[in-house]
Order: sequence, then C-alpha cells, then structure tokens
Amino acid sequence: MRSSNARDRATVDFNMTPMIDVTFLLIIFFLVSSHLAQQEVQMELELPSAETGSRSDDQTRRVVVNVLPQGTILTGGKRVDPGELQRIIEFERQQVGENLEVRIRADRHVPYRVVEPIMIAAARAGVWRVTFAVSPRERTG
Repeated sequence: MRSSNARDRATVDFNMTPMIDVTFLLIIFFLVSSHLAQQEVQMELELPSAETGSRSDDQTRRVVVNVLPQGTILTGGKRVDPGELQRIIEFERQQVGENLEVRIRADRHVPYRVVEPIMIAAARAGVWRVTFAVSPRERTG
C-alpha cells in the first residue's frame, strides 16, 4: 500500500477576491450614505430661534424631515405626503426599535398647520421622540 505524502494532498486556497469586492462596496455605500445624510441636515432653511435648548447626541438614529417655506415636506431628499411619511417612519422604527427620533427642520415662516401632520404621522407610527431643529438666539441682557 502506498502512503500519501504532502504533494498528493489537495491544497485548500481561499479566494479573497469576493471578500475584497464586498469590502470596497460597503466602504462606498457608507461614504455615499453619510454624504447624503449630511446634505439633508445642511439644507438652507431659516430655522426658528430659541434661547434655550439642548443638543442631542449623534448616536441616536433619526428621521430628518425638512419643511420648506412653501410647505413642501422633504425626507431623504424627496417630496413626501404625511401618509407616505408615516410609512417611512414605521419602517425605520421596525429597523431601529424604540430608540428612533424624528427631527423636524421647518422654516420659521411655515405655519403650524403644515407641521402638525408630521407630528401626527410620528405618533401614529409609535415614535414619541420628536424634536425641532432651531438656531440659537443671542441673549440680550
């Protein structure tokens, strides 16, 4: 009987190409998504001013809703109606859980009747953390 040696055994090699491809795709995805998220928060709006308030931590997952001066509601860079906004918030809540925040960035000249449906959509989706983006007011005194 012939004994086997190291040359007769098949060597197992790992093909690293698919893993490298996936890694680069993930890097590109996160770079693009973080850039889009920054663009949404940096949209030029004349925010209301406030003397007091607190900054929220950046670790919280949030849905940012921009309300333009004409009353147009934008989230994720696209125009949505309150019903569609509720579905978006419900989907995000299912993904994240209870720790979801809805941040409303409304122009200071937008009437409350435009902002109210956003708050109702968040409540119907089960999200109770609704915050408003404001700019700091200079204190006089």
